[in-house]
Amino acid sequence: MTTNEGAAGEADWRRATELIRTADTLALACHVSPDGDALGSMLGLGLALTSAAAGAGKNVVASFGDRVFAVPRLLRFLPGQHLLVEPSAYPAEPDVMITFDASTMERLGLLAPHAGKARELIVIDHHVSNTRFGTVHLVDPAAASTTMVVERLIHRLGLPLDRDVATCLYAGLVTDTGSFRHSITTPAAHAMAGRLLATGLRPEEIARELWDRSPFAYLRVLGAALGRATLEPDAAGGLGLVWTYVSRADRAAEGLPYDEVEGVIDVVRRIDEAEVAVVLKEDDEGGWNVSTRSKGAVDMARVCAELGGGGHPRAAGFSSALSVEDTIAVLRPLLAAEGTRS
Repeated sequence: MTTNEGAAGEADWRRATELIRTADTLALACHVSPDGDALGSMLGLGLALTSAAAGAGKNVVASFGDRVFAVPRLLRFLPGQHLLVEPSAYPAEPDVMITFDASTMERLGLLAPHAGKARELIVIDHHVSNTRFGTVHLVDPAAASTTMVVERLIHRLGLPLDRDVATCLYAGLVTDTGSFRHSITTPAAHAMAGRLLATGLRPEEIARELWDRSPFAYLRVLGAALGRATLEPDAAGGLGLVWTYVSRADRAAEGLPYDEVEGVIDVVRRIDEAEVAVVLKEDDEGGWNVSTRSKGAVDMARVCAELGGGGHPRAAGFSSALSVEDTIAVLRPLLAAEGTRS
């Protein structure tokens, strides 16, 4: 396989492979509220490391640091979930810990203290906002997904790429590229998709699980969110802002879990009159997780970084302890400053 090793230096690649090959136990962790790229990259590498065909004999544990530990329904089709343990069962001081798709240590939630105590911490990511919080960094901002970096690592380790591993990696690739629609999609992303498809995975089944299933309650909650959507055409330096929110009361009324509302932003961002779309989602503890999207003229990664978050120029997010109105009020001047740059 011919690949571009990206932003990670050769010394980091050598050190990462050496640590993984010599470790008896590997502790894997992805960011809180895992998406397809985070969970797919973690489980994909975990499966490759524990494969009988690999003969590696690795003991692997994997987790994410949410207070309510549950795999999002949309991702429950992914293989490898037998590797998952709750944060309370995660090694307190891992010998070798590997993080996936987390740009900061804080994004590891309950597992952040474990990362701080790890003897060696390998950070695998593709976010330009990554803070390099580990001892070894496989970070490539040019990669379309973290699973692209993981595939390179699997190749370097000489591990097998079977259908289960490929299913996990493909899920991360298609979610982060928006089914190859986002600008981050590259020839390398399509080439990787070809290699994964060659394992015999079923792309139509993965697409159905990721995008073509929702409980009826989702329609009711989506309707409430769209009904209160607000358009501010003068915001973001005159480029326009559309925003709305989903409260926990909305979800409770319909019995809808938090992880089911991730797709609301993909509906809101479609309108023509706004460059920027924002959806605030209240979690079960009363905090707000804010998803943002841009059509390309406003760098949302830079905006969200100012608020303690991060992501990509066209898709980023942050958390807020403020009210909906106060969060939007803090966001407006940042959007205005970015809008005038375009």
